[in-house]
Amino acid sequence: MDTQYFERMESEVRTYSRSFPIVFDRACGAHLWTTDGTQYIDFLAGAGTLNYGHNNPVLKKALMDYIERDGIVHGLDFWTHGKQDFYQTLEELILKPRGLDYKIQLPGPTGTNAVEAAIRLARRITGRSNILTFTNGFHGVTMGALATTGNAKFRDALGVPAIGAQFMPYDGYLGEGVDTLDYVEKALDDKSSGLDRPAAAIVELVQGEGGINAASIEWIKRLAEICKQRDILLIVDDIQAGCGRTGKFFSFEHAGIKPDMVTNSKSLSGYGLPFAMLMMRRDLDKWTPGQYNGTFRGHTLAMVTAAEALRHYWKDDTFEQDVQRKGEVIRERFEMLAGLLSDVGHPAKERGRGMMRGIDVGSGELADEITHGAFQRGLIIETSGQAGEVVKCLCPLTITDDELEQGLTILERSIRSLIE
Repeated sequence: MDTQYFERMESEVRTYSRSFPIVFDRACGAHLWTTDGTQYIDFLAGAGTLNYGHNNPVLKKALMDYIERDGIVHGLDFWTHGKQDFYQTLEELILKPRGLDYKIQLPGPTGTNAVEAAIRLARRITGRSNILTFTNGFHGVTMGALATTGNAKFRDALGVPAIGAQFMPYDGYLGEGVDTLDYVEKALDDKSSGLDRPAAAIVELVQGEGGINAASIEWIKRLAEICKQRDILLIVDDIQAGCGRTGKFFSFEHAGIKPDMVTNSKSLSGYGLPFAMLMMRRDLDKWTPGQYNGTFRGHTLAMVTAAEALRHYWKDDTFEQDVQRKGEVIRERFEMLAGLLSDVGHPAKERGRGMMRGIDVGSGELADEITHGAFQRGLIIETSGQAGEVVKCLCPLTITDDELEQGLTILERSIRSLIE
């Protein structure tokens, strides 16, 4: 397999190709094939970008039909039929049934663009500069978003101090039985705490890169109330946990809250096409025309597939219920695998929500051995967490039961090979 061009021409910053150093050629559903025809089950799915699988045939047909009729591909922020269809479908199938009434801002096409827009808008609205963020959070690596991202690996590469945010302990960060919001509330109300009054709090309700840490429903509700009482805007980062990944279209639905702003990207297009949006309460839309812009704000091809994904999968709760069912299958299997490791002296724990699941094995080295063994057996799966200690499952939500079982069996074989 010829990899000379990649090794000679591609930057050392690359990551996934180091873990999976082969040349992929085709993909469909939950499978990938290399140029020599070797097949792999995909439990990575574009880091949560392909919730509906690779080359989903329903979305592909909608995209091809649009292209073949010479539909608008790029139109800055012109009004287009593709954009109108997306807005209408989003409102009718997602927002209205959930009692949500948001305006939409289309920033650049990636998640970090949506985060930048959210924190900048929060500062403009409140006149305050500080953003409250949480340990192990990941919100992107552009300058503003990076200030709210915890991992030193990303922060150290900035080259200048990351400023504009202050970190508070996430749920569970101080151990079981400790409600970290006691400290947050105390710091917010104590004028000697050193915590500058925030414009907003930004939070992932299930932390993806941070290690599949799922905030409890009680913690989420309390955080929302703390923010509301103190006139702090609540921004939910639903970039990885959204679009059904946790078993609801939005991760905050589990807690019954309505954030002031929501960032969404990754699986928003449903087809792997770059697309991001910021949703905000109507009264928060304080921009003036052109004050926040970008050449690629709103990718029409992505809107076409996004609308079709909503029509096909979210017209009722059938798909949602199936995601929750598969999530339970993964949870039960991961609990069993965590038990296997714990029984032989490697304390491990299952965590997550819906089909956003992980096994904390306590060691980045052990997690790498597990995922490498899985790769050798035909499964693509990655790690996350501050030291890469969590084996992280982000398989397509559309994966069949047989494919899910195959992937979980491969993962189990990899773990057993290391402990038996």
